[in-house]
Amino acid sequence: MKLTLLPAPARAIFRDPDYYIWCGSMVRTDDGKCHLFYSRWPRKLGHYAWVTHSEIAHAVADSPLGPYRHADVALPVRGKELWDGLCTHNPTIHRFGNKFYLYYMGNTGDGVAMKTLNWTHRNNQRIGVAVADSPNGPWKRFDKPLIDVTPGFHDALMTSNPAVCATPEGKTLMVYKAVGTQKPAPFGGPVVHIAALAETPTGPFVKHPTPVFTKEGVLFAAEDPYIWLDSSGKRFWAIVKDNEGHFTHAGKSLALFTSPNGLDWAPTESPLISTTEITWADGRKQKLNSLERPQLWRSADGREAALFCACDETKERTHSFNLAIPVELG
Repeated sequence: MKLTLLPAPARAIFRDPDYYIWCGSMVRTDDGKCHLFYSRWPRKLGHYAWVTHSEIAHAVADSPLGPYRHADVALPVRGKELWDGLCTHNPTIHRFGNKFYLYYMGNTGDGVAMKTLNWTHRNNQRIGVAVADSPNGPWKRFDKPLIDVTPGFHDALMTSNPAVCATPEGKTLMVYKAVGTQKPAPFGGPVVHIAALAETPTGPFVKHPTPVFTKEGVLFAAEDPYIWLDSSGKRFWAIVKDNEGHFTHAGKSLALFTSPNGLDWAPTESPLISTTEITWADGRKQKLNSLERPQLWRSADGREAALFCACDETKERTHSFNLAIPVELG
């Protein structure tokens, strides 16, 4: 498997002057409409308000590469007493059968945006799923997380960043970010990923005991997985953010992993997909501060593919946008 990023047109940028935009994940319906689910939070609150004020919104386009138009808020605030009552983030959208499943991270806390992470909200992160008959909603949310913490396990502190696909046997595979409690609070750690299997898209999920996407001696090697089963139905693939080039040896980058069963993962022989440099359709190259939260979309006939990534341009992180990058799969 090889994944090659192609030049991106300007219309593939999805930006809002009043909001940070992050975490775009797209599904195309039978009428050809493209539905993008993304995280957003008020720009005036600063970058770190993602952990306190993010909400998952919905935009629509006629083409996978946009331009996208904001339609509605899919998962709004619903009360701090609920596990996901104040913040929803990390959307990944999937269609299984005739229903749509929106997996996400939710949290709650005191609702105070800070210049650094609000650690109460960060450590209250849990994974959930919302279900609908249409990407336009309404979305059914649940009163309990889909993936909660397990005391004494690798995810004893928090769970987030779900990645999901169907297995050849018709089960649902999830790989998610897990933070343990072996290291000092409030950050905790190590930060690893756990694979889990369920008989249905809404669980319950059985957690596999061995962490994946790890590097010996590194406390936080990777994050932001996106997983899929290839057309042969015999091999799983994943795109992950390589935080410091531990797998690609190319600094902060996107890396390709593979697995025969969805539980045991290894980097490919040539894992580098991309650094944070992108090429625009006019030939201009740009080095971004961030190119992460990869979410791959592929057409049913395999002719089209796009990689949706969250981007910001400077280390000050004063704004962000989502970018749909055309890609070739080979």
